[in-house]
Amino acid sequence: MNKAVNRILLATNNKGKVREFRSLLKGLPFELVTPEELGITTEVDETGKTLEENARLKAVTLAGESKLVSLADDSGLEVDALNGEPGPLSARYAGAGATDKDRVNYLLKRLHGVPPDKRTARFRCVIAAAKPDGEVEMCSGECHGIITGEPKGETGFGYDPIFYLPEYGKTMAELPLEIKNNISHRGNAARKVTGILAKLGII
Repeated sequence: MNKAVNRILLATNNKGKVREFRSLLKGLPFELVTPEELGITTEVDETGKTLEENARLKAVTLAGESKLVSLADDSGLEVDALNGEPGPLSARYAGAGATDKDRVNYLLKRLHGVPPDKRTARFRCVIAAAKPDGEVEMCSGECHGIITGEPKGETGFGYDPIFYLPEYGKTMAELPLEIKNNISHRGNAARKVTGILAKLGII
């Protein structure tokens, strides 16, 4: 391991994501810190047209500013009946200032009248790891499910309460965190982080 690297910046202040990533990456030999903890107030505009572009943009920007290796993810819900929407716009789907509840309700309205067998969807997560010099490696993960007719569960965030997993008979928001981390798109991507850090020569 590169002994000079003892901290990695997690390029988000989203408390739900921070909690999940710290659980998912707890085996890494680094301290995960957030922009807020470092006093970094830069807001990166997610102007990319894909999850990959947004993850890269956030990781490179925050790595350059913090001078730390930075991990950034962009995650999205892709609904087949909506031709892959909301995708990269998942966090902004119901407009600026919308809450998770607003976004869930907006999506359910868009799917009004769509039968259960046509409500297939996937969560997809792309993680970018960037060094301060701009070198980047990326990995991704997916989780497949069905959009329910109403929200259920309290443990998740985002679209978790309407993302139903037939094999568990529950929504993502009804699952304990340890099970969610084992099957989620973010969990599947996070398990590949050691590999991309190795490609960057960090471990």
